[in-house]
Amino acid sequence: MREAVPPRKTSSGRSEFEGPTWLVLAGCYSLWLLSLWGLEALGWIAVVPLAIAIALHSSLQHEILHGHPTRNALLNEALISIPMGLFIPYRRFRDLHLRHHRDDRLTDPYDDPESFYQCHSEISKSCGLVRALLAVNATFAGRMLIGPAMAMFAFWTWDLRLFRSGDRRVIDAWMRHLILVSALIWVLYVFGVDGWLYFTAAYLGMSLIMVRSFIEHRADQDVAARTAVVDAHWFWRLLFLNNNFHLVHHDRPSMAWYRLPRYWHAERETIAERNGGYVFPGYGSVAWRWLFRRREPYVHPLTNYGDAPDQGA
Repeated sequence: MREAVPPRKTSSGRSEFEGPTWLVLAGCYSLWLLSLWGLEALGWIAVVPLAIAIALHSSLQHEILHGHPTRNALLNEALISIPMGLFIPYRRFRDLHLRHHRDDRLTDPYDDPESFYQCHSEISKSCGLVRALLAVNATFAGRMLIGPAMAMFAFWTWDLRLFRSGDRRVIDAWMRHLILVSALIWVLYVFGVDGWLYFTAAYLGMSLIMVRSFIEHRADQDVAARTAVVDAHWFWRLLFLNNNFHLVHHDRPSMAWYRLPRYWHAERETIAERNGGYVFPGYGSVAWRWLFRRREPYVHPLTNYGDAPDQGA
C-alpha cells in the first residue's frame, strides 16, 4: 500500500478543517432520521431515502478509515459508529479495505479482500448452481440483485472461521458490531420501523455501493490498468464521495474526497494513459454495456492457485 499522505495543512500550520465532510455527515444522519420519522406517512417508499442514506454512510466510513475528517482515529470512528448498513462491522471493513490498497495484489482472489474474481482451483470443485450464480453476478443486473447476498455470504463464512479459530481482532470487531446493532434495533423499535423494511433498505443500500464496485477494478498485468475512473453524474459522485475517480483515490488514498475531482481534471490525460483508457463517461454507460452481459469471466485470468494462503486480517 502507498504511504499515507499527511493531513493537508493551512498556511498557519494547522490541519485543514474539512467542512465538506462535516456537511455530508450532517446531511447523511439528517436524511436517515427524517426517513425514520416520516415512515408512517411514507410507508415502503421510505426504503428509497433510507437506502441512499445507508449507501452514503458506507462512503463516509470509507472516507473516515482513510483519516478524515479529523486526525483523531477514535473520534472519526465514533462519527460513523451507528451501524446503519447492519451487515459488516466497521472495524472489519477498515482492516480489509486497507489490505485492498496493496495495489500490486489488486483483484487477486486471495490477497485482495475486495476481489470478485474466483480462483480456478476452487471453482473446479464447485457445483453447477454456484457457477451459474457467479456468472449472473458478473453482469451489472446480477451484481445489483444478488451481489450483496453473495458478498455477505462469502464474508460471513470467512469471518466465522476466523471467529472460531480465536482471532481476537475479528472477535472484538464483531462483538462491538453486535452491541451497536442491538442498540440500533431498539431505536428502530422506538420509531416503529418494520424490520423487513429496514433490512430491505440496508440491502438496497449495499446494491447502490455495488454500482461503483462493479466496474472499479479489472484483472490486468499492468498494475495501473487495474483501476478505473468513472466521470459520473453529480448524484453518484456525492453518493460515493468521488470514489468513482478510483485510480485517483488509489494514487492518493489520504486525499480528502472533495479534492479528487480537481486532481482528476488536472491530470486527466496522464491518468487515462496510465490505466490504459479504463475510463467511463458515467455509470449509465456501464449499465447499458453490461446489464445482462458478463463484464469479464468470473475466474481470475492471471492466477491459478492450489491451496489458498491465510486471509486473516
